[in-house]
Amino acid sequence: MIRVLIVDDQQIVSEGLRVMLSASPQIEVVGTAHDGAEAVAAAARLLPDVVMMDLKMPGMNGIHATQAIKAAHPAMAVLVLTTYDEDEWVIDAIRASANGYLLKDTGRAEIIAAIEGVVAGRTPVDPAVGEKLFQYVRAGAPPNRDLAAQLTERERDILRLLASGLSNAAIADRLFLAEGTVRNHITTLFSKLDVTDRAQATALAWKHGLVSGS
Repeated sequence: MIRVLIVDDQQIVSEGLRVMLSASPQIEVVGTAHDGAEAVAAAARLLPDVVMMDLKMPGMNGIHATQAIKAAHPAMAVLVLTTYDEDEWVIDAIRASANGYLLKDTGRAEIIAAIEGVVAGRTPVDPAVGEKLFQYVRAGAPPNRDLAAQLTERERDILRLLASGLSNAAIADRLFLAEGTVRNHITTLFSKLDVTDRAQATALAWKHGLVSGS
């Protein structure tokens, strides 16, 4: 018997999933939660085998809830079930260690097979999401929204130039700034990115898609 916790902020969706999954003889729905914080608490209390996780919810969203659940219970599977197939949601869910990613128009048989799959160690992915993963591999990661949001437009400009190997003086010339102003921006950048040197800042910028090879 596979124990499942359903997480969705829409009552009608979570109850529909409960009815659908409970009809399967190999699945037991042990509870529902309606936001990320409630999901984290329910996962700790109920210890399900699989958490069916929506993403866009009030308060703590599904990405942050997935991170918290996987940090506390690494063996617990989190299967995303959402309407969102945008690049940022997909990549952020994978970074959060989700075990699979389905869209809400997935059929009952496919959802049950995915639940069985994540318990068996497989990684079920909706075909539309799989296409985005191929694009990610070919073209690199889309920008990390949380990281990019920390930076001003000027700081993003400086980070791109810094990552391309330009010196402070060259960056100042390119942006028509005083070299001291550039140094001040870089100091703030390092603080926001939690890095200590240009190499670390460059690596982080590339890793999170804040710069590109074009």
